[in-house]
Amino acid sequence: MIFILEDDDNIRKLISYSLNSQNFEIKDFALPSDLWTALENCHPDLLLLDIMLPQEDGISILKKLRSNPKTSGIPVIMLTAKDSEYDVVTGLDAGADDYVTKPFGMLPLVSRIKAVLRRYEKTDSHKELLQAGDLKIDENQHTVFYSNQQIFLTVKEFDLLVLLIKNRGNVLTREQLLEYIWDISADVESRTVDVHIRTLRQKLGDAGNSIETIRGVGYKFI
Repeated sequence: MIFILEDDDNIRKLISYSLNSQNFEIKDFALPSDLWTALENCHPDLLLLDIMLPQEDGISILKKLRSNPKTSGIPVIMLTAKDSEYDVVTGLDAGADDYVTKPFGMLPLVSRIKAVLRRYEKTDSHKELLQAGDLKIDENQHTVFYSNQQIFLTVKEFDLLVLLIKNRGNVLTREQLLEYIWDISADVESRTVDVHIRTLRQKLGDAGNSIETIRGVGYKFI
């Protein structure tokens, strides 16, 4: 199930038609209040979220989703006409999994949706319980605890943390992180990695100090 929150009727109908033709199940909304009502009964596999909306802007909605344990893991792709670096970084800082600027083609949008869903649904026969000091990660349950306190991460943040810990002591370049985590490296700037690492460190608190920046190269977990 994909939720679409877009107040422009023409854009919303076009996206809905295109996704329906790809056999996606869709629910679309013109108002944030309708989205919040729907979320009380159903959590989507992905949310397409416009930024400039009546009632409440998309960044505010995204921050509320990420701060609520029940909705923090929903993948979110921002749809917006605001394409400055500041706007992109703001969206990623708030927890967006991807950012698509208007106008956009339907085929590229569908490709981005499938890429995010692949990352979210990807199975791994080697999933395990990971531990680094007081940091404990359960890949199957998709949970992170630090000093017995649960930390709620987005899908991308969780995948980044797992990848860094599994390769602890080794430097992973931004290009490697983009290729593995986003699966669409050609469409995502390396700045995206830096933004997600920063928010990941903030959420991990003291444990975030274990993520070391290797200037001009990438990151490693120590």
